[in-house]
Amino acid sequence: MKLLAVVLSALLVMAGCAAPPAPTSQLEFLGKVELAHGLLFADTTVGGLSGITYDAGRDQYYVISDDRSAKSPARFYTMSIALSGSNLARVDLRGTTPLLNTDGQRFAPKSATTVPPDPEGIAFDSRRQQLYWSSEGERIVKPDTPPVLLDPWVRTAALDGAFRGQFALPPELHMSAADMGPRKNQALEGLTLAPDGTALWAGMEDPGFNDGPVPTAEQGALTRITRLDPVTRQPTGQYAYPLDPVSSGAGGGNGLSDLVALNAEDFLVIERGHGTKTSVHIYRASIAGADDILGRPSSAGAAPMRKTLVADLSATVHSVDNVEGITLGPKLSDGRQSVVMVTDDNFSPDQVTQLLAFAL
Repeated sequence: MKLLAVVLSALLVMAGCAAPPAPTSQLEFLGKVELAHGLLFADTTVGGLSGITYDAGRDQYYVISDDRSAKSPARFYTMSIALSGSNLARVDLRGTTPLLNTDGQRFAPKSATTVPPDPEGIAFDSRRQQLYWSSEGERIVKPDTPPVLLDPWVRTAALDGAFRGQFALPPELHMSAADMGPRKNQALEGLTLAPDGTALWAGMEDPGFNDGPVPTAEQGALTRITRLDPVTRQPTGQYAYPLDPVSSGAGGGNGLSDLVALNAEDFLVIERGHGTKTSVHIYRASIAGADDILGRPSSAGAAPMRKTLVADLSATVHSVDNVEGITLGPKLSDGRQSVVMVTDDNFSPDQVTQLLAFAL
């Protein structure tokens, strides 16, 4: 890992630039840093940041890029994020590490014979000193053309990016040329490890074909959150998460983009859509009382997880973009819990990479 540092504090946008939080918000906005579009760091283009996780022992963050090895091989970044008092003080890029395939090699770009992963979620395990990361896979089904299918996965990596193993996933998460299983680019999006290290949770962005249509402006939908055992690498439970109807305007959608575990049953969940406008809602959700749907082809009729709105960032944070990652950071000096989020700019000049900090 290259221990280079880029100081980005000059790009800091202080909390005063935001609209005042809504009275019902349980998150106090502390500030944000925006990274320059096309920023080059350690021979990579920084962008597509889709997941974030905190390593308290090293006081640093691991941030995964969803670059499908098109600009640079699949990778994660190491960052330090300084929280001073009630402000986000600075962000330093410290290193970049390629994620390695089962053969110990970097992932190659897409070709006639190669289908690279679509990295989305990342979670750090302090007890085992390793990372978990997820890929949405690929599904291209066209008439008169052989289908291109790559199953979603959850893998274990060493801190140097080396492959350590892969989890078994239930049949509902396997790609198919038929209208069953996950949709293209709507599979495993969020990843989080329970605080006690006994469960890894993987959230689907939107429903698979078996679970019905994706959300519309008139109607929400049920997607799935799967519990995995970090030791056996087997699924041990699955729950239906209720997505809101679409509120991001024409061309937008609504999906689960990440989650972070607060305890064995409760999570903070991001629902976000990006159309003619951006919608970002943070919910507290719980599996308590929800049906375990592991092994059920359809979630129809299942008692879903319960959720309560924590914050509407599209209303309380000025010019918030496509929020795709969330993690719990260190405790603040006043004892409150910090929450750090990251946005995915999709490598587009019309979007922006942001690091955002909050107090819970």
